[in-house]
Amino acid sequence: MWLMTKHGFYSIVEKVPGQFHVRSREQHDLQNLVDRVPLTGHKIIDTPDADYAARLIVDRATMLRILLFLGETLDYGNFKDTVDSTPDQKHKPYHDIWSVLAKALGAYGQPGKRQMRK
Repeated sequence: MWLMTKHGFYSIVEKVPGQFHVRSREQHDLQNLVDRVPLTGHKIIDTPDADYAARLIVDRATMLRILLFLGETLDYGNFKDTVDSTPDQKHKPYHDIWSVLAKALGAYGQPGKRQMRK
């Protein structure tokens, strides 16, 4: 799963049952989780030769704590404006992804495949 949040961009996968890799292209995105969740005792693993340069390996309970934190800190009415005001400079890449999805799937004022699936 990909998560674009005000705290960072994360790719989360379950490598083996019960073992989740929370991956990021920038170590400070993971440091935000370690500091803010908090994830005491969890070490960010440097993986410069992988697609994602850094990762945390956590169990299911910790993964749920991370997701709960991300949900509890959702405190804005406009995501793009919120990201624009953060120091991480993710507004442009996040907006680029939004634009690709809007073009492919449709969005208000944009043509595309705006059909509801049943």
